[in-house]
Amino acid sequence: MVVIDAGGVGVARLFLDSREQVAEFDAGTEEAAQMVSGLVPGQGADRPEWDRALQGHSLAERRAAKVYRLDV
Repeated sequence: MVVIDAGGVGVARLFLDSREQVAEFDAGTEEAAQMVSGLVPGQGADRPEWDRALQGHSLAERRAAKVYRLDV
């Protein structure tokens, strides 16, 4: 799950390992908080493997993003 700013609003975007997006929702929801509870995020989604999945986001937004690996 990538938590990223989208025009001043925090968005949680859920991806498969292939970087295919499967869901998107408000990052401020209780559900989002529960999903990442106790997890330590990686900082930034500005590596090349995120280019296609996060096109439309600025480099600054991508660098500030928090990347969580969820166990499914």
